[in-house]
Amino acid sequence: MTPNAASASAAPSRRSFLASTAVAAVAVGGGMPLLAACGGSQEGRKDGTTSGKDAQKILPAFVASSVVAPDIPAKNGSAAGFTKAIATADLKTSVPKKLGSGGKLTIMSPFWGTPPKGDNPYYTAMNEAIGVQVTWQNQDGVTYDQKLGAVLAGSNIPDVVVVPGWNLNGRIPSAINAKFADLGPYLSGDKVKDYPNLAAVPTEAWQRGIFGGQLRAIPMPGSYVTDIAPLYRKDLFEKKGYSVPKSPDEFLSWAKEATDAKSKVWACDDMKWSAFSIFSVYPGSDKALWWNLRDGKLVNRVETEEYLEALEWVRKLYAAGVVHPDAVQGKAGGTAGNRFTAGEVLVYNNNISDWWGKMAEQRTQNPEFEAAAFDIFGADGGDPSLWANQPANIFTFVSKNATEQQIKDFLAVCNYCAAPYGTKEFMLTAYGVEGTDYDMKDGLPVKTEQGVNEVNGAFDYTGNPAPYIAYPDFPDVTRGMVEWQQRMGAFTKKTSFFGLTITEPSRWSNLADNFEQLEDDVVRGRKKISDVQQAVSDWKSKGGDGLRDWYQKLLDDSGSAN
Repeated sequence: MTPNAASASAAPSRRSFLASTAVAAVAVGGGMPLLAACGGSQEGRKDGTTSGKDAQKILPAFVASSVVAPDIPAKNGSAAGFTKAIATADLKTSVPKKLGSGGKLTIMSPFWGTPPKGDNPYYTAMNEAIGVQVTWQNQDGVTYDQKLGAVLAGSNIPDVVVVPGWNLNGRIPSAINAKFADLGPYLSGDKVKDYPNLAAVPTEAWQRGIFGGQLRAIPMPGSYVTDIAPLYRKDLFEKKGYSVPKSPDEFLSWAKEATDAKSKVWACDDMKWSAFSIFSVYPGSDKALWWNLRDGKLVNRVETEEYLEALEWVRKLYAAGVVHPDAVQGKAGGTAGNRFTAGEVLVYNNNISDWWGKMAEQRTQNPEFEAAAFDIFGADGGDPSLWANQPANIFTFVSKNATEQQIKDFLAVCNYCAAPYGTKEFMLTAYGVEGTDYDMKDGLPVKTEQGVNEVNGAFDYTGNPAPYIAYPDFPDVTRGMVEWQQRMGAFTKKTSFFGLTITEPSRWSNLADNFEQLEDDVVRGRKKISDVQQAVSDWKSKGGDGLRDWYQKLLDDSGSAN
């Protein structure tokens, strides 16, 4: 295990948390969902905006960390890169004294797997180092939305609650405004300097922490450059003498040449996610990013020609028989990665962190295995035109009923956990107790079985440094990932609502739910492009045009955060 890596069976963890596409309706007591980006009170009265001058009064000052210099500085929205392990004796200190008062906090958080015992060595060591006695209420990550809804509907709210962005549905946003504290008095402007590691969190991430016109959340920052990369078997490409395709037409031509069904080799797996980048479709990861001002009018991603062109190109891949038959049957996710490592597919798309994941997994059994990510090309074979993802998508809140000292203790926890790579605080947060949770082997920390089970899904979520990539066991992969982000970042633009946390009115919240399934049906030939066009027409008449007007008013009143 290396920094920002999770075991194959573990929960998403520190800096490798991937956004889920799962959406569930959650019923929580309270009023209508509020427009978080516009601000407002529980009664719906507008208190202020979260962009422009009003946001500047709320946001923390930014003070970049200088504790440890990265080997590869961040550029064009990329993460910073650390290619070398830092010896224990050389670790820096970013929290010179305990900020905690010795008080107690209860934190509710999602957990995938079997939660560890509350008195385990990792929790005990973290509590002692921070000076806060944290008790974890780990909840099943699969059904976390239901638990979250039930808890926020009641009056017995834990001191601190972690809320993934994909759970910001139904009435949860209005409950957040009603139940959680304003952190502005402790963090806005220069006040954040009392917590130097939090001061180093990028402003764009903090912007996402504004709910109901107030700074309520500690965000988990991430690179805004697209995190979905086309990964390919570099070793097999070189063995076969293949060149990396540079256009959609070249890709299709190469795919036909490379596919040999009799030998159980197909060119690719499902390429829909990459197609959306290739054809410059607005991001689908956050509904606010589906909209962008275009020639003076707000346009939704599903209304664009680019959206249809992307689906048509993927449909051609399926029709040509170059996509693995398991993908045709809809078997995606982890099985796509297995098909990739087995050599049954030569290209597939996944989060770029899987570049390291597959290398670490396979090199022990196949020394010649080599994966890489090729650059996204444009629809015409030229430079791509990419769109930014949101710069944070997991949030941690403290109860409105918390005392001032509890809020300060909460911030002490967050500041400690936001320590940068190369510090003692980072090592304890990310790896736990040496000799118990991890051992040093060849200069690298390697988690024990106990560490894998205990050091994840807890302190990971309460604070994080600015985006970074650190895989010292594969320094070339670290460099490759960061430089890929830098190259793609140079072609990345931001849509009108980038950086804003927006909750659509509940009457429209499920309006676009059927598009993902329709997309999958179209590319596999079960539906036609004309069916998408009809679905867009229905979407507009059933509320899409009304939603456009709603977003336009938001833009007129608040302005863009860009």
